[in-house]
Amino acid sequence: MNSKLQIISGRFHGRKLNLSADARPTQNRAREALFNMLASGILEPAEKYNVWDVFAGSGALGIEFLSRYPNSEVLFTDISEISIKTIRKNLSELKIGTEAKVEKIDALSAVSKSADKIDVAFVDAPYSLTELGQKFLELFSKKAKIGAIVIWEQENSSFVEPGDEWVVLRNKIYGRARFLILQLATK
Repeated sequence: MNSKLQIISGRFHGRKLNLSADARPTQNRAREALFNMLASGILEPAEKYNVWDVFAGSGALGIEFLSRYPNSEVLFTDISEISIKTIRKNLSELKIGTEAKVEKIDALSAVSKSADKIDVAFVDAPYSLTELGQKFLELFSKKAKIGAIVIWEQENSSFVEPGDEWVVLRNKIYGRARFLILQLATK
């Protein structure tokens, strides 16, 4: 493992993560800033959350969440077999069991069966497929519960505004990445 990707804080602090060759993970500093924003009045530390790492890649966002919010459960989805194997390897090495579920499934297909159970979703579609993240957000907003939080990572140069059903809680840029922390206000 030559990855410099590691868990920033919580019970797995400092642990390195495996990274598949085709992945574009959210960098350590950007992930740290993102989770600091979530902890500053958006999420409560002792709460239990149902989380979805939608385009999971290495699983870094969902695993960071489990490290900081250990009472939570995370669903990891991706269509890449390499990504699914990498996520499972990372979860196994950290001995994460029942609080994680991994599915090889298309994110848009998974919305109808998963969205209504989710409190927090990380949407980090490949930067070259901005429209995929946008389409996911549209479908998710129709099925998710009011108050659901979405962290939508986009390439800053391809920024797309969310629909009117979303309240923007934070809008921050870190290098190439723009993070929108959104809350579903209406359907």
